[in-house]
Amino acid sequence: MLKELIRHLPDNDFLYLGDNARAPYGNRSFDTVYEYTLECVKHLFSKGCKLVMVACNTASAKALRTIQQTYLPTTHPSLRVLGVIRPTTEIIGNYTKTGHIGIFATNGTVNSQSYVVEIEKFFPNLHVYQEACPMWVPLVENGEFGNPGTDYFLQKHISNLLHLSPQIDTVLLGCTHYPLLMNDLRRLIPADIKLFAQGEIVANSLVDYLQRHPEMDTMCSKNGQVEFLTTDLAEEFNIKATLFFGHPVKSEHVTLHS
Repeated sequence: MLKELIRHLPDNDFLYLGDNARAPYGNRSFDTVYEYTLECVKHLFSKGCKLVMVACNTASAKALRTIQQTYLPTTHPSLRVLGVIRPTTEIIGNYTKTGHIGIFATNGTVNSQSYVVEIEKFFPNLHVYQEACPMWVPLVENGEFGNPGTDYFLQKHISNLLHLSPQIDTVLLGCTHYPLLMNDLRRLIPADIKLFAQGEIVANSLVDYLQRHPEMDTMCSKNGQVEFLTTDLAEEFNIKATLFFGHPVKSEHVTLHS
């Protein structure tokens, strides 16, 4: 996700906060995800961020709306927090010919029904099928790609999803970890099914948002700097972040406070 944001907005400054000490969020309760997400947002605001992108689908599903409607208006009315679900659901229906869409996501995102609800707002005639893939994040976190063990868990959930409807022709990877499995998924998913990651979609949406809100764009600093923060061991984060980011990452450890 961050790679695409930087590619589309190379002049902007980015401060990335990974809550690695408490991730993954996928199986946690709504209250816990809200608490953790709000702590992250507060910390980023304290560092001078004017616009926060919640890059986690689970956090977007379970915490974003409450932060936008309850926390921001009373505490930081001039600042903004955006998520990754809305930009995706605004356009995903444009890519299907059959009207049947599949979504791979975490348990938390699937159980929230956020994708189903949001897609219905923009494409009320679409049929949406979801499959929770709890093993996929650990596989990515541990760098397990292109081996029989990983293929087993990928194929299991692919089969489960396609069993829900043989007419599915468009599949969304509804977790920011999943694009690292893209090569394996493309190898296992039927070639006639379109497979989408969120990075470019969200990046294009953010560019559009800043164009429509010049007051926010003006508030965002533009020195082309990228910094990384983690709530866990910086050395461990650097290794995993390098996998996602594509080149060496150096992070700083931070402690969050509510």
